Amino acid sequence: MADESNEEKSEKPTPRKREEVREKGQVAKSRELTSVAVLLTGLFTLGIFGAYVYSGIQAIMKEMLSNPLLKEPTISDFLVFFKNTIFSFIIIIVPLLAAVFIAAILSNVMQIGIVFSGELVKPKLSKMNPVKGLARLFSMDSLMEFVKSLLKLTVTGVTAYLCISKEMAGLFLLGELEVGSIFSYILATFYTIFLKCSLAMVVLAVLDYAFQRWEFEKKIRMTKQEVKEEFKKSEGDPLIKSRIRSIQMEMARRRMMQAVPQADVIITNPTHLAVALKYDSGKMTAPKLTAKGAEKIAEKIREIARDHNIPVVENKELARSLYKTVKIGQEVPAVLYRATAEVLAYVYKLRGNYPGL
Repeated sequence: MADESNEEKSEKPTPRKREEVREKGQVAKSRELTSVAVLLTGLFTLGIFGAYVYSGIQAIMKEMLSNPLLKEPTISDFLVFFKNTIFSFIIIIVPLLAAVFIAAILSNVMQIGIVFSGELVKPKLSKMNPVKGLARLFSMDSLMEFVKSLLKLTVTGVTAYLCISKEMAGLFLLGELEVGSIFSYILATFYTIFLKCSLAMVVLAVLDYAFQRWEFEKKIRMTKQEVKEEFKKSEGDPLIKSRIRSIQMEMARRRMMQAVPQADVIITNPTHLAVALKYDSGKMTAPKLTAKGAEKIAEKIREIARDHNIPVVENKELARSLYKTVKIGQEVPAVLYRATAEVLAYVYKLRGNYPGL
């Protein structure tokens, strides 16, 4: 038999397995998707608030160049000016920072939901092992990261080249423009290049996310033995549960057999089924079924009946009806009163005892 460690992981992970790896912080996540989401959000935010940011930075620059305190500044004057400038700059870029922050949070939540785990930040000596570190360096994950880096470089390079080649004709006209117009043109060109490169990266990010999901599902697959062990932990050992059920059934059978000697009659069909009935007119409104069984149990009921001189009456239809419809300890239903009463009357006639039906 193959060792468990060498057994193929061919089974899908159970919900319990998924919950365990999630608690450890192991989830399917694409860093590329988060990066692209943050970059696109920042670019779109700049497209909306670009004029506001540009004018705000322009105002700060004018303030810096025209402020009389900076001609002969003291340390206190410089600190006050520096604090006011930083505060003004933060106010200007708040929309951009807020949008990028929200995009980073949402891009992670949409991939993995909300996960709180300190497992990944715990110090582990195994991570400091140089042999394992070298193995990770030449692992399949490292190879895939290298391939992704090449693809990103290729996609961004080709996209940037196509964008710049379209703008080459306009570059010769920049000498006729003012400095402000040249600066605006350069910013707009860079913005276009970044935007198109980011949109091209969306395809790679989606493919990377699909790959991460596939790889994650592959890593958390389980062996058949692991599935069995988990089932034992959650549901209990099937052998033990089966043994408990068999003991319970045996105890119930013994209690049932102990009630057979107190029965008034045993009704059979004649060999496959046996039903024991008891009737006490002072305590019962109808005869009660005290024992029943099929095959070997029916044979045992008949044997006990013979040992205790209990009449055994053959009535196939009544035996089958009582066996199927009446549980042990229940009274005979009204639809079977007449047939049951006839059998009991016959038994009481044999005994010469009529308790009153």
